[in-house]
Amino acid sequence: MRILKELNLPSNFIFQDIKEREITVKQLEEMYKLSGSYESLFSKRAKLYNEMDLKNQSLNEKDFKHYILHHYTFLKRPVIIIENQIFIGNSKNVVNAARHFLNEQ
Repeated sequence: MRILKELNLPSNFIFQDIKEREITVKQLEEMYKLSGSYESLFSKRAKLYNEMDLKNQSLNEKDFKHYILHHYTFLKRPVIIIENQIFIGNSKNVVNAARHFLNEQ
């Protein structure tokens, strides 16, 4: 939430709390088209990632998609989509790129 407030998003921005309303297959597939991979959308920091010992498994794109749809914690957050641009995660570089893109709009 801090990052979203910091970005000063436009008033028509739609926020979806995935804890309350899960992402759909269609939404995830749209994010995949913009990002190029499910792995880029997958959070390896999720508590379940360690609990399920996924780091010691060889995961493919189908697996990443399955786990993201299985539990919201596997989606790297925030995911911000502006026009046809996607910004995934909370790293300083990603947040700065989103800020720069918004400032050019």
